[in-house]
Amino acid sequence: MPAAPPDAHPSGYLELVRTNTHFRRLWIAEVVSLLGDWFNTIALYSLVSRLTGSPFALGAVFIFKMLPLGLASPVAGLLVDRFNRRRVMIASDLVRAVLVIGFLLVQKASHVPLLYLLITAQTVAGAVFQPARSASLPNVTAPRELLTANALSAATWSTMLAIGAALGGVATQWLGTDAVFLLDSATYLVSALFIFRTVIPQDTEAPGSGPLLATAARKIMDGWDYLRRHPRCGRIAFTKAAWSLGGGGMVYMLTLLGGEVAPAAQATAIGVLFAVRGLGTGIGPILGRKLFLDAHRWPAVMGANILVSGLAYGLLFHLSFGWWVTLPILVAHAGSGANWVFANVLLQRRTEDRYRGRVFASEWLLIMLADTVSILAASLLLEAGWLDLRGCFLAFAGVQILTSAVWFATVVRAEGRDDVAERAAT
Repeated sequence: MPAAPPDAHPSGYLELVRTNTHFRRLWIAEVVSLLGDWFNTIALYSLVSRLTGSPFALGAVFIFKMLPLGLASPVAGLLVDRFNRRRVMIASDLVRAVLVIGFLLVQKASHVPLLYLLITAQTVAGAVFQPARSASLPNVTAPRELLTANALSAATWSTMLAIGAALGGVATQWLGTDAVFLLDSATYLVSALFIFRTVIPQDTEAPGSGPLLATAARKIMDGWDYLRRHPRCGRIAFTKAAWSLGGGGMVYMLTLLGGEVAPAAQATAIGVLFAVRGLGTGIGPILGRKLFLDAHRWPAVMGANILVSGLAYGLLFHLSFGWWVTLPILVAHAGSGANWVFANVLLQRRTEDRYRGRVFASEWLLIMLADTVSILAASLLLEAGWLDLRGCFLAFAGVQILTSAVWFATVVRAEGRDDVAERAAT
């Protein structure tokens, strides 16, 4: 009798955390770090809105958090595959703990360029962390634990977004941005301590021969070449970027929507909207893990989730801007959260360990580029007054609906052909 696929009997969440010591330590580090990150993020949005009042200046915060991350990701992938991933994550945490203290220097509008510089440095320093962590999960979990580990990781990101954004909004409103930045610095130190105590096995890529720069350039291109030579990996690497083509702009617009929902308490409202986003992205992976154990169905589910997200955000065009806007936001991000987990698991399974860091870094670059284009377009449209906030939500929801149609016509069809060929070969 053939062995059951690893999805057939996935481990339980409590079982995984209780019995797998090294995953537990990596997970706790993630919890602490993410909590601080979301405190920091809401504080940055509030600070720039207060100092400038400009939609484009606010959009630039998103862009400086994303574009440097995308551009640094190919180099980050090389470092993650070439060096010890545990040490890389620790170094990333320590550098960021120092950099966020620099936000305390930003006190007026003329200091905003310094803020962008610090955000860029923080982002580049953190570029290695996500691909290192994603590439490490299969190394600290058994096959039956991998789906649960990814679902728990996604739920943790979402929960910390919900808690961190909500508390960060309140903390920013009442304690001020400086106190929030100090808290974020401390969380990086705690994260580094837990990762220091974690053991992460790794199939490290051997150093190449030849000049260093030429070797580095060749190895960075290996990630893209791997995606080209393995279409089943290449297609899935576009999953998150496909959602972000429309979704990136709409997430940015949540910061402006907060001012419409509660003009007298903008930081708190932004925190609540981002918390609802986090709640949605937490519910999605849990439902997806329960309802769709057959991985062959995931590509079609991904396309459906992009469609549902577009339809949900499109409702904001018709609704008055009150607290009821939280419901479509919740639904939209439940689909994005499920897509994130499905894409991670498929890429982790389909990619060789020694290439995994570069593949995830290449995927991250695609996500950041899609987010940057989407946010830049939305911020320019609003700054120029060509669309109001309501019309901009409708336009970007339409982008997601169109993206879903393209996904079904290309990715789902190609995956179906490969599944038929695989069954015929066996």
